[in-house]
Amino acid sequence: MTDDAIHEEEYKSRLDLRLWKRVIQHARPYAWHLVGLGLSGLALALIEALLPLITAWIIDAATDGTVEVGESNLMLYAGIYAVLVVSICIIIWAFIIMAGKVATGLAFDIRRKSFIKLQQLPFSYYDHRAVGWLMSRLTSDCTRLSSLFPWLTLDLVWGTFTLGSVTAVMFVLNWQLALAVLTIVPPLTVISVYFQHKLLHSSRAVRKANSQLTASFNECIMGARTTKTLVRETENLREFDETSGGMYRHSVRNALQSAVYLPIVISLGSIGAGLALWRGGVSLGESITLGTLIAFMQYAAMFYIPIQELARRFTDVQMAQAAAERIQGLLDTEPDIRDSDEVLARIEEQKQHDPRPGIAIDGHAARIERIEFEHVAFAYKDGEAVLKDFDLTVRAGETIALVGATGGGKSTIVSLVCRFYEPTEGRILINGVDYRERSLHWLQSNLGMVLQSPHLFSGTIRDNIRYGRLDASDEAVMEAARLVNAHDFITASENGYDTQVGEGGGRLSTGQKQLVSLARAVLADPQIFVMDEATSSVDTETEQLIQTGIERMLEGRISFVIAHRLSTIRGADRILVIDAGRIIEAGTHGELIERRGRYFDLYTSQFAKEREEFVLQT
Repeated sequence: MTDDAIHEEEYKSRLDLRLWKRVIQHARPYAWHLVGLGLSGLALALIEALLPLITAWIIDAATDGTVEVGESNLMLYAGIYAVLVVSICIIIWAFIIMAGKVATGLAFDIRRKSFIKLQQLPFSYYDHRAVGWLMSRLTSDCTRLSSLFPWLTLDLVWGTFTLGSVTAVMFVLNWQLALAVLTIVPPLTVISVYFQHKLLHSSRAVRKANSQLTASFNECIMGARTTKTLVRETENLREFDETSGGMYRHSVRNALQSAVYLPIVISLGSIGAGLALWRGGVSLGESITLGTLIAFMQYAAMFYIPIQELARRFTDVQMAQAAAERIQGLLDTEPDIRDSDEVLARIEEQKQHDPRPGIAIDGHAARIERIEFEHVAFAYKDGEAVLKDFDLTVRAGETIALVGATGGGKSTIVSLVCRFYEPTEGRILINGVDYRERSLHWLQSNLGMVLQSPHLFSGTIRDNIRYGRLDASDEAVMEAARLVNAHDFITASENGYDTQVGEGGGRLSTGQKQLVSLARAVLADPQIFVMDEATSSVDTETEQLIQTGIERMLEGRISFVIAHRLSTIRGADRILVIDAGRIIEAGTHGELIERRGRYFDLYTSQFAKEREEFVLQT
């Protein structure tokens, strides 16, 4: 697995406050919960600051020979302790509930926004990004970021107020001892700055390695059959060990840095408490009472507990920044292909008059009468030009077959029609209007596609046929299946239309998946229909069923067929032979055969090969 496959972005080396300002916006719906967490932290800090004072009062009163401590005073102190302890329990229960709501709610919201963004992004976004790379953003990155907010909010408020109140009380009790405790603050600051830099780099490396590892798992699972047939298990294990080893090294480094940082903080805290004990012991009985000294020791210990927690949260922030950069980077990605501001304005204006989806915008007819390529050129990013000065006009009811060598530009032409990509030069017109001036949703809701490897979603056959038209009745679903010759095999299945297809349609054969995919396209009733070598992976009998269904499907529509088996496109209105992004021959099957050009050579050589295979099989 290469870094190009993962396509990791490079980020800034320091904590990015502007990034966190954008990330914090995701927590706005939970502002009151976060306020509640802050108030809980404040109340907890104030209550904890009172406990050592009460202890000091009890000890000083008990050791002062001139003061008589009565039973009523002891009961009063016990009552105060009981109230404070119950209050602490209630506060802890409250902030656990609020923190849980914030963490789970924020994770849900971020995943939903990410899912919406992934559906908005064009095909070009996925060209250089592995599935595992994307999955890690929706899983581990999201979890790390969402769990940070509630506990960071609580500890920031609690820790800050605890430090402030403890420091204030210590100076009130004895300013010399307070200064002794605070002597460790400068070295603590230096160490924190140093580890900030180290932890930030190592946490980014961990997140990147995690993406690579997830992608490796995904490829291994998806390509299990290929791996076994090519006996590549050993080599795959070697590559996985390399990826996993990188994850191990980065994780160990990150864990080691965290493990060293926190004990240093604890050790410095112990030094501060020791200094306080030493100074207080020397002055005991002169300028300081026993109760005050014991209270001071408690405050010294309390002073470093919030420092430890804040240090831990600080470490979490370093690790979470890598996740925040990745998630926010995804959410901030602007689609290369989207509706222009002018189109969006017209859509909003149209909705005020007629909110029905699919209605034309800007006064143009909703019915697609013709599609025109006008001097179109196209090149993929960082690649050579695929199409050059390409011209083509297709009218409603026409079936255009695209043939030619692999890499000639056939799939690119279809992708441009569907606006999965847009021309780098020239225009594509629908009814004489540049399709970039039309709604992207309107165009793609009028598309129907059947690919060489059709994708079905987990669920029933009925669910998959209805996928593009959820309001379709059961009768409409069955009618679509009958039209493409899928009804018979469906009813012969154990549960008919309620048969589970499995993940990716794995419980159905390739031909059955094609028939279901065709029925799905028929039910959606598209104006533009695309077939991309849909019969190249099925047996002859199933091919006949699919071909019959296709012929019914193409009636009255603008259709593009990318053909592998040339025998399946003899009825096309026009056959275009594509080579190096140009049309080198065009005509009907009969016309091209008579010309005895490139198409003739392709057809006769393929026919001879198919005839030879038929003879060998018989």
